Parts: sequence; structure tokens; C-alpha cells
Amino acid sequence: MAIRSYPVSDASSAGPRPSLDAAYRRITWRLLPFLMMLWILSWIDRVNIGFAKLQMLSDLKFSETVYGIGAGIFFIGYFLCEVPSNLLLEYIGARKTIARITFLWGACCVAMMFVTTPAFFYVLRFLLGVFEAGFYPGVILYLTYWYPSERRAKVFGLFMSASAIAGVIGGPLAGAILTGMDGVNGWAGWQWVFLLEGIPSILAGFVTLLYLTDRPAKATWLTTEQRALVEADLARDAEALGPREHRILASLKDARVWQCIAIFFCIIMANSALTFFGPSVVRDAGFTDPLTVGWIMSAAYLCGGIGMILNGRHSDRTGEARLHCGIPATIGALAIALVGFLVPWSPVLAMLALAVAIVGTMSAIPVFWQIPGRFLAGSAAAAGIALINSVANLAGFGAPALMGYLREHTGSASAGLWLVAAFELATIVLILAFVPPATPALERRAAARAAHEPA
Repeated sequence: MAIRSYPVSDASSAGPRPSLDAAYRRITWRLLPFLMMLWILSWIDRVNIGFAKLQMLSDLKFSETVYGIGAGIFFIGYFLCEVPSNLLLEYIGARKTIARITFLWGACCVAMMFVTTPAFFYVLRFLLGVFEAGFYPGVILYLTYWYPSERRAKVFGLFMSASAIAGVIGGPLAGAILTGMDGVNGWAGWQWVFLLEGIPSILAGFVTLLYLTDRPAKATWLTTEQRALVEADLARDAEALGPREHRILASLKDARVWQCIAIFFCIIMANSALTFFGPSVVRDAGFTDPLTVGWIMSAAYLCGGIGMILNGRHSDRTGEARLHCGIPATIGALAIALVGFLVPWSPVLAMLALAVAIVGTMSAIPVFWQIPGRFLAGSAAAAGIALINSVANLAGFGAPALMGYLREHTGSASAGLWLVAAFELATIVLILAFVPPATPALERRAAARAAHEPA
């Protein structure tokens, strides 16, 4: 059963009016910087373990396997709690849900500084996944309340590029803390990483309660005319997309949802491996100073963020999603495989290949989220998007665990990288098998939008 999309009407073929564009620009400037800031904090608190690893494994006498399991067990908690969290968001609103998530993950990050045993390590990483569950799919769902389908890929790309910004900031920041704070107050550098990077998230949870608005109808920072224009445009978009599944249980049994899960699983397999073992690969290539490792990863993530935005923008302007997802994933897969060959003998080329792998893998992610929105809406979208993200993110457990095991037993990251590359290469196969090309009507609607400055 292929993931089919419904015909999109040409009701807006003349293009949106300038006043509507102005309303969306205001929405973008109001919501996106704040949501991106939260995602930066979330990403830093999730992946700082990859940098803390450079010290804490020797301090705590943890093996590579212990680290891999601990890094990945985050996604078990994530898996168990994402669907309930997203349904709660649909019921009580984004403001309260996102505030709760942000405060709790920050508190858990701070608690990581007190880890002394593998069991404690596993428990806190699991709880971090439980607390953070629902943030990413919740924001994806939240943005569908504010933007019509032909504006979303770029908006998703802008939001998700925050993970690249987090990489740009987080790498040098973690490296500086590891080297500059080591021994201060009797604490190791890795303990200071968790403390100093967790506190801002706790504070951001309180700010979220005061700042976010649940729906356009409640946005007092829009004019009455702007609220009416946006709500009418969203209504036209819903009508243009045709009948979509609204029932929660039906969406969870829909074969198209599980096809999306298979596709996203392959992408996340690669993304998680690069996230949690990227710093180790850089060190394997001969760059041993933590600050240097941080700057190399920072540059790679900066390129990844640019790729996300440009690929999402081009997808919106063409109305095409499947190849804009599949081709970057394929490039990422080939680059990951190349890293496995290059690390032992060419550090510079290995780092270039690592950067290409990060760009390709990250650029595929925001465009992917265009696919489920073509057949899910309302509570079904809340449940379906969360289910896709939660099940697919089990790859986030599998990839680090496999990478850690293979690294410990082979003495190299190469075997793990090749396995991960094979998974990501399957992305394009699954997309071509299950995702149909864009309809002519969707392409015409996108072409009409391309004549205007995107939000």
C-alpha cells in the first residue's frame, strides 16, 4: 500500500495576498526563534553525553558498551511516552505541555552530574527520554496549527536547523567546559557540562508558560484581520488536502503510518550514530583535544543546518517531497560508508566525509515530515506523528548500542559506520516503493507560492 496524497485544489493559484504573507512573517518571527531556542537547549542536553564521554568513561571506568547502552536507552523512554505526550498536547495545549517537558529535561540533565554507576547512568538517560518525549513531535504538530501545507517544509527546516545550531554552539561550549572547568569546586569537567547546560532549560520552562500561544485564534499579538486571514487560509488548506484520517486508533493501524516509520527509522539510525559517536570518530582521526573536537563538529553541524534550510525551501517551492528526502539520505549514507574507510589513513578527508554525512542526513529530516501531513489531521495527526517519531527513534537506541558493541570488539568504528550506512541507504528504496510523486495540483500550488516571499 503506497502512501497516497490527495489532490490539492488550485484555490490559491493566484498566490496569497501580501497581507497574508505579512501575517505569516509575524507568526514566524514570533514563534520560530523561541521554538528554535528550546530545540537548541533540548539537543544540547540530549547529546552532551557524546562530549562528556571523552572524560567520564575513564573517570567512572565505564566500557564503550555501557556508554552505548546509556546513550541509546534515552530512546526507550522516548518511545514509551511520545504518543501520550502528543495526545496531551492536543488536549491541554502546546504551552503547558512544552513548558512541562522543558523544565523536566533540564532537571534531569543537571542530575546527570551525580552519576557514579552504570545503573544510575541508565536510569537518568531513560528518564531524560521520558521527560523529553513529545517535544519534537509536539512542535511538528504545533506548527501545523499555524502554517498551511505549502509553507511547512521550510518552517520545519528552520526549526530543525536549530539542532545544527546546537551542534555549532554545543561542541565548542562542551569542549571549553571540559577543559576550563575541570577540577573547579572538586568537580570533573564532564560534571560541569551537565550542570551548566541543564540550568538554562529549567529556566526556559517557566518562560514558555508566559510566551507561547496555543492557536492563531488566541494570538493577541496578531491583528484581528491577520487572525481572520490565517484561519481562513488554514481552512482552505484543510479543504484542499481532501479527506484525511482523524480517528486516533485508525491512524495507529494505518499501513501508511508504518511505511513512514520504516523510512524515518533508517534516517534516525544514521543521525543517532553521527550524533553520539561523531566526537569519537573525530578523535579516532587524530584530533584528541576536546576543544578541537568541538570545533570540528561545530563546523559540520553548521553545514548541516544550512542544508536543512535550503533543502526545505526548495521542497516548498517545487511541491516535491520524496526525492528531497531520499536523495540527501542517499548522499549521507555514501558519506558515512566513506568515513569508515578514510578514518585510519586520511584524517582530513575523513572529516570532510563526516561533514557531508551530517549535511545529507540532516537535510532529509524536515522534508520527511511533509509526508504524514498529507493523510493525517487533528487527533490522528497528534497520535500518528508521535507514533512515527517514537517507533522510528528506537533506532536511536539501536545505533549507539551497536556502534558501542562493534567498536569495543573490533577496536574501530568502521564496522558500525558501514552497518549504519546500509540502513540509511535503504531510505531511498523505501521512499521509491511507498511514496508517490507530487500531484500536478500540488506542484501548481507550490509554484504559485514560489512567486511570493516565503514566510
